[in-house]
Amino acid sequence: MAHRVHPKIFRIEGINDWQARWMSKKSFPKYLEDDFGIREFLTKRLKDASVESIEIERFPNKINIIINSSRPGFIIGRGGEEIEKIKKDINKVLEKIHKNRKNKVRDEEKIQEIRIEIREIRDPWSKASLCCQQMAQQIEKRLPHRRVLKQSLEKIMASSGTEGARVEVAGRLMGAEIARREWLKKGRLPRQTIRADIDYAQCKAHCTYGVIGVKVWLYKGDKF
Repeated sequence: MAHRVHPKIFRIEGINDWQARWMSKKSFPKYLEDDFGIREFLTKRLKDASVESIEIERFPNKINIIINSSRPGFIIGRGGEEIEKIKKDINKVLEKIHKNRKNKVRDEEKIQEIRIEIREIRDPWSKASLCCQQMAQQIEKRLPHRRVLKQSLEKIMASSGTEGARVEVAGRLMGAEIARREWLKKGRLPRQTIRADIDYAQCKAHCTYGVIGVKVWLYKGDKF
């Protein structure tokens, strides 16, 4: 049987970086649980903000959260009001996680200062995660899946730096009784070449007749 590997994990030590940048021998499980809680909260809270990725950096007494989005104004709000609300809500989420732990919270585990940094993405069609979200939203609006595949692939190939792409949808397409998979590909996509810079993302479109899975691969040349 074939062994499937996530394209980013496959290249993490060579050409890609981790999305969580910190190290702790004693508190590794606790920090990891905190990171999962922060990501889950922000994914739900910023569902309509076109968030591409969430990076977390830890320093002594400080957590730096970097949000890459194509709609930074939606996240920041008027005068930075939304950012302050998000910080308070993240503190509440971390407090709840700490209370649910079996052991008591020690001094080094107390809520740290949270800093949020917003980075704008100029071209949404150059990021696999944002392409995936756009396609899922269109399918939820009941647009024909073939049109969504074709138009998305054309927009992806029109963006600068993309040499090849593949888009795929799977499930009960257009409410059919039997689930199936359809995909389109254009350009080069060497998925077995480790030096190939491949951006991959998957998401779900929640429709009345079931869940449709969406996958996107973007090839942006080789990195040495």
